[in-house]
Amino acid sequence: MVSRVAVLSDIHAVMPALAAVLAEPDVRAADKIVLTGDIAAGPQPEAVLDTLLDLGDRVVWLSGNADREIVEFRRGQRDQIPDEIAMWAADRVRDDQLDFLANLPHTRQLPVEGLGEVLFCHGTPRADDEIVLVETNLDRWAEVLDGMDAKTVVCGNTHMPFVRLAHGTLVVNPGSVGMPYGRPGAHWALLGPGVDLRRTLFDVDAAIADVRTCGYPGIDEWSDFFLRARATDVEAMQAFSGDGRWA
Repeated sequence: MVSRVAVLSDIHAVMPALAAVLAEPDVRAADKIVLTGDIAAGPQPEAVLDTLLDLGDRVVWLSGNADREIVEFRRGQRDQIPDEIAMWAADRVRDDQLDFLANLPHTRQLPVEGLGEVLFCHGTPRADDEIVLVETNLDRWAEVLDGMDAKTVVCGNTHMPFVRLAHGTLVVNPGSVGMPYGRPGAHWALLGPGVDLRRTLFDVDAAIADVRTCGYPGIDEWSDFFLRARATDVEAMQAFSGDGRWA
């Protein structure tokens, strides 16, 4: 049983955002840091992966759909990735990092004080690219949660934080560290004994200047759009389809 778990999701290889969250006292003091996927698909994949690997056994890793797609692209199992920066990042991840990403699980379960068994995933427990939102209807939630024994589920994927109850299961999305929708800042969650959604503010102008050195051809537009959270929560909710990714 662990007392405190910091959950970081959808870092998308934005090193300044990750550094800001890792500097938070509650993250530094947490027993475990759980990464719920989409770690490397972004402007600074090597630095982000190395930083997290240096934290050792405190970190619990899960794969997201973007991490899986990077591996598949590099290994010739697909010829494109819908997100162009992910294809660019795939060519920058070192071979040792690629092998590490390839072996990450899609779900993990941990006992957390006050919450009992908690299941962590990226999209849903059954698919890393499935989308569920705070407004997803209860019939759909029943399908997603069918057969689960954990009474708390933590997922990522949609980049928008929420906490809701569905059929007696507490569902938590910490939001995105590196690509937030709705408002700027690095979003994450602290678990144990309850659930606390957090947002870490950092110098966005300095962060944009930092990621601009990565060499990605579209980095100016990318960093302005995502680090300034140009997509509102309303636009994001409207753009996501019920069971896919961006419409």
